[in-house]
This record gives sequence, C-alpha cells and structure tokens, in this order.
Amino acid sequence: MFEQLGDRLQSTVKKLRGQARLSEENISDAMRDVRLALLEADVSLPVVKSFIAGLREKAVGMDVSKSLNPGQMVIKLVEQELVELMGAANDGLNLAQQPPAVILVAGLQGAGKTTTVAKLANLLKTREGKRVMVTSADVYRPAAIEQLATLAASIDVDFCPSTADQTPVAIVQQALTQARNAVMDVLLIDTAGRQHVDQDLMAEIKAVHQAANPIETLFVVDSMTGQDAVNSAKAFDEALPLSGVILTKTDGDARGGAALSIRHVTGKPIKFLGTGEKIDGLEAFHPDRVASRILGMGDMLGLIEEAEQKVDQQKAEKLVKKLKKGKGFDLEDYRDQVAQMNSMGGLENLLDKMPGMGNLNIPTGAVGGMTGDMNKSIAIINSMTPQERQFPALIKGGRKKRIAAGSGTQIQDVNKTLKQFSQMQKMMKKMSGKGKLAKMMRGMPPGGMPPGGGLPF
Repeated sequence: MFEQLGDRLQSTVKKLRGQARLSEENISDAMRDVRLALLEADVSLPVVKSFIAGLREKAVGMDVSKSLNPGQMVIKLVEQELVELMGAANDGLNLAQQPPAVILVAGLQGAGKTTTVAKLANLLKTREGKRVMVTSADVYRPAAIEQLATLAASIDVDFCPSTADQTPVAIVQQALTQARNAVMDVLLIDTAGRQHVDQDLMAEIKAVHQAANPIETLFVVDSMTGQDAVNSAKAFDEALPLSGVILTKTDGDARGGAALSIRHVTGKPIKFLGTGEKIDGLEAFHPDRVASRILGMGDMLGLIEEAEQKVDQQKAEKLVKKLKKGKGFDLEDYRDQVAQMNSMGGLENLLDKMPGMGNLNIPTGAVGGMTGDMNKSIAIINSMTPQERQFPALIKGGRKKRIAAGSGTQIQDVNKTLKQFSQMQKMMKKMSGKGKLAKMMRGMPPGGMPPGGGLPF
C-alpha cells in the first residue's frame, strides 16, 4: 500500500535539496506536487486541502536545521502532517467489559468480513491470551456460516453454530448465552454484508447491534474501493455507533487514499490493517509507522514486533550455538532461514519495513521473482536426502536430476539454489566469531539485520 504516494512524495522532496531555506517561492512547487500526489492516491479533496494548508503554514519561512537539508525538513513536516491526519497513535480494542466482551463486525459485501473475524480471533487468542468464541449472523450468503466454522476450527477457537433459517437477532442471543456459559473472554459476531443504501438490511443491523450491545463495533472495508470506502464508512457510522475501522486487502492497494481519508472524514480510528489471506495477516494500525513507510523510512518497530511473534527463537539460538562451535551452515539451516522470512510476510514485507529500501528502485516484478525462487528453494531442499543437505558437495549431475524431478523444478533451479546457499554460507562464515552473529540472529536493533539471518538471495 502507498507505493505510488510514497514514490511521488519522495520525488518531490528531492527537488528541494540544495536550498538553504524554505521560502514561499521554492515551497509552492513542492506543495503542488504533494497535492497532486495525494489526489492521485485517491485522498478526498477536503482532506487534501486541509493537509496542504497545514503543511504550508508550517513550512514557509521555517529555518532549515543545520543537520537537515530542505528536502529532509519537508519529509519531517509531511510525516508530522500524515500522523496528525491518521491519528496520533494506535487505537487498540477496548475489552474492559464484564466477559464476554462483544465485538460486532459490519461492512459491505465482499469486504472480507468473515476472514477478518477469524484473523481477529486468532490475534486475540495468540497475542492477548483471550478465550474467544465466534459466531455468524450472516444468513444470506451461501456457505458463510460453514466458512467461519472451518476457519474457527483451523485456529482452535470456539464456534457457536447457527443456521440460515434463524434470524440474526436470535443467533446473537444464542451466542451470548453460550459465550457466558462457556466463560469466554470475547465474543466475535460476523454479520451479513450489506449496502448502506439498503434500508431493510440497515434496519436489521441496527436490531442486531441492539441485541448484541457490543463494546466494539468495527467497520470492515476494502481499501481498494478508494473513496467509496470513506463514503460507506460515513453512512454506516450514521446508522451504528462505530468504534473503529479495519482496512482489508491493503497489500493490493498501491494508493492508500482510504487510509488517509477515513479518519478525517468519519472521526473513527483505523484499528487494524488486513493483508493477504493468511490467518495471521492482521496488524495493528500505527499512524506514525505508516507515515514512516510512506516516506521510505521503513518501520523497524513493526519489523521487530513481527520478528518477536513469528521467528522461531529456539531455532535461531540453536543455529547461533552451532556456528559458534565451528559447525558449518548447511542446507537445512538455509531452508529454515527462508521459511522464517516467509512466516514474516515474505521478502516484499521485509523490504517495505526496512529503512532505505524504498529508495532502491527495484524493478517491477523483481521481488515477486525472488520470492518465487526462494519458495522453489524450499521444495528443492526438501527433495534432498539428509546427507545431501549436510554435505552439498555431494550433489552432482545424477543427484541434481533426481532432486529436480522430485521437486518439480529444473536442473538450473537446483544450480541456482546451490549458488544462493553458497553465497549465504560465505556470509555466515564472515559473521562468525565477530560478535555480530548473535546480534543478527537473536534481535534486531535499529539499523540491524532481521533476526534469523540475512536475506537469503
């Protein structure tokens, strides 16, 4: 998300380098470029006007810090304005209620509500240690109830069954009773998708809300719908007392205008961003971190948190000890490093959050190509014998042919994997014994490498 906006804003501030002071003259062109960048990113016009007015007021006549050039100063000002626009800090869920704390999820058709309910249940269970129950009050979409039941089983949370011949209000009342009897901490209620112009369905969601009496009412919206997302959020907020917004499919939206507009227009905080189809693809929305990523400065805190949650620390420690003892870095270790990266959202997610990576001008499709190569590498290594993984020098012509056939790849793919492994093996040897390896593997200090090893390519 925000790729186009980030590129435009970074390009704009580059033009100001070499200037000694931010004046009305040299700032006007920059403001025009920022305005166009925001409009192209599908930010609503009133929001753009407010943003530019605030930025211009702060920028004109400001003395440039001795340690910053005018371009850097504008980046700082734009970042401050973006944070102010999206909210000062992350607005978490309020679960301070006599259990079960009820969370009602509403939104338009096709926004990804059911998947989001499962992702949120998984987050509350794994990160907050909550006992969670989910239920579906969607009696209109075929297989909606079965879909949530399947997702609930996959993450091992309780599911309150419902049927299409029940009324949504009856389903909610039944779920509340079961959640209380089972002493659940949280009850998540999925509702049917509806258009805000459908008066009957909007009346129904009001009745469901009244029956549920939720402490959180979250509006799920597809970020790729642009300004329609903002308009629908506003309409739902007039019908229901929304407490926050979840933006879905943010990994597929290069513009990001909805995220920049929705807080300003509705006054409701964005609480989470949904990415991809994986059950752990939900992250808390931190305005300051998002602003930093837009301007190409990465999100190290987000990367650290993701590493703490998803990196297998026991494997990392085991590899550190192994290398300290002088034992070699083998293909199984390499495979584990690639798998660790995939668990953190893949190479694209890492590059997006690492400072300075936004300025590398990586060719279109290159990251996807590297990700595909790394996934092939896992299949190739899995097709090797334990002896081959430990002693890669054994892998010659006949073995390569067998490995390629077993992994569904070509011999040149096997050669490429072995070459990439060799490069990483050399890097690990250089890192050993200098005190850097343990840091790289165990943690990620600002400016450091990702835990679990360097990038395997």
